[in-house]
Amino acid sequence: MSELPKAEGRGRIHWLLLGSLALNLFFAGAAGAVAFRYSSSVPLATIARHDHSLAGRLNRIAASLPSADAQIMLSQLRADAEKVASAQADLRLSQEDVRRSLRAEPFDAATMRTAMAENRAAHENFEQVLHDMIAAAASKMSVVGRTKLADWPAERQSARPAQ
Repeated sequence: MSELPKAEGRGRIHWLLLGSLALNLFFAGAAGAVAFRYSSSVPLATIARHDHSLAGRLNRIAASLPSADAQIMLSQLRADAEKVASAQADLRLSQEDVRRSLRAEPFDAATMRTAMAENRAAHENFEQVLHDMIAAAASKMSVVGRTKLADWPAERQSARPAQ
């Protein structure tokens, strides 16, 4: 009867040792895979960071155009910069009014609806100012520049199936 607990203890130790060995092999394999991954002669892919601001987007559009048309686009942007900045500021202020209405205590749904309607109007005005600026620039561009503008962004064109 005294033999039974010793055999039971040996069985536990046996399984603990096997579990420990399996974990050690797993971690050694994972460390080896990571070391192999980062010691490769092939460099890791660099992820491009896109500037999602209005200026960044307009600069990417201009960069896709022929140089003369890009200059037309950028000069039109400079000419309309005050209108664009004003519309963008109105949009941001209206967005802040929506946030403020959501945080208000006590909450007033009517105030929030009014703020959201004003935000919608500010967004439409902002888009209209941008569209007018792009249309004014496009009216001065070459056919090639307008075609490039119509196809922007080019990545979407390459992803479309051939027709």
